[in-house]
Amino acid sequence: MLTRIDLRGRTLGTAELRRTLPRGAADVDSVVDTVRPVVEAVRDHGIGAALDYGEKFDGVRPASVRVPAEVIERAARELDSDIRDALSEAIRRARIVHSAQRRSDTVTEVAPGGFVTERWVPVERVGLYVPGGKAVYPSSVIMNVVPAQVAGVGSLVVASPPQADFGGWPHPTILAACSLLGVDEVWAVGGAQAVALMAYGGQEAGRDVDSGGADGDVVELEPVDMVTGPGNVFVTAAKRLCRSVVGIDSEAGPTEIAVLADDTADPVHVAYDLISQAEHDPNAASVLVTDSESFADSVDAEIDVRYEVTLNADRVREALEGPQSAIVLVDDIDAGLRVVDAYAAEHLEVQTRNSAADAARVRNAGAIFVGAYSPVPLGDYAAGSNHVLPTSGTARHSSGLSVQTFLRGIHVVDYDEAALKEIAPTVIALADAERLPAHGEAIRARFEDLAAGEGQQ
Repeated sequence: MLTRIDLRGRTLGTAELRRTLPRGAADVDSVVDTVRPVVEAVRDHGIGAALDYGEKFDGVRPASVRVPAEVIERAARELDSDIRDALSEAIRRARIVHSAQRRSDTVTEVAPGGFVTERWVPVERVGLYVPGGKAVYPSSVIMNVVPAQVAGVGSLVVASPPQADFGGWPHPTILAACSLLGVDEVWAVGGAQAVALMAYGGQEAGRDVDSGGADGDVVELEPVDMVTGPGNVFVTAAKRLCRSVVGIDSEAGPTEIAVLADDTADPVHVAYDLISQAEHDPNAASVLVTDSESFADSVDAEIDVRYEVTLNADRVREALEGPQSAIVLVDDIDAGLRVVDAYAAEHLEVQTRNSAADAARVRNAGAIFVGAYSPVPLGDYAAGSNHVLPTSGTARHSSGLSVQTFLRGIHVVDYDEAALKEIAPTVIALADAERLPAHGEAIRARFEDLAAGEGQQ
């Protein structure tokens, strides 16, 4: 089912490897002009425009953008107990991992009396996008909300598409996950219009759920400072268009998995792991890198007989037969490591004789899953790690969502008179070298009585 790329006996440079390897990528440029009018309409006309576009694209118009508190509470009450327990455990593990990522302020004495402090300050208000459509993603609520809360973000809003089957509100499991996390501000809006509304804010008439106001009061939907969370190509295009107004985490493309394996791996395990990511999206990428042709044959055969039993078989077939998925044959595991570093997968599984040692040599991946008992679906839900990860090769330079995503480092400079006087000649010399003498004069003025007009000669 999967295309074969045979690199055995070939030594390719990094650039040629990147061109040769399969890649799933959303063509964001192709939809920017389609999305731009949506963003501009929401910017200029607010909630009305967002609701109009939602009705046009999704065929549903909620009674209000902000989901009433009683709707969220009902979703939590009616949640199946098994799902509640699973979400609660996933939240618990995510909090353990993300709490360990907290940063402390650091104070450095550069010279006697001269201090520089790096202070970590959370983003004030964040908009967290949770997709809806092909699947339901309460796990994405967890992955976005937990690190933001641990970082100390002051205000959170979750936006998720309204569903005609659920009274025009987001899916009840999404709402229940928000309730379990203590998030009480949820917007029933999806797609590009959700990103734009989070970026620009708006007003709507309705009951103010925070202050207990009467029906007809104007409810202010405050804009956010940052938008995070995955979405389709239209959501990604909107994030690109709004990134001059708000911060964003990344421009996420279709999900991808790479598996580096030798003949000690179980072909059934690997087959299911490749299938599991393919069911996300027809554009999802599943790539096997192996030094064993017989193992490759076995995995391909297992995929062929097993994929049809899954609920999303048609989607899986389209993804696995697409140009973004392939089996890559290499001479040995060293060559395989060069391939996976060039590919820089969102998710990388390492299933080799020396899985831990080989995984430690990987430099480029969004997340690494070591050995037969650390499959990607574990990370998707309940490993404690985050599943919002860099795609399309951006793991070469970017990280997944974490507490750091929601923190800003601010340098605080505190020099006393003696410390400034000691370094003054250095600052003045550099200012003169850059032909910016007023910079030096700003230093000298603290220690000399400069004549008016000096430095303008």
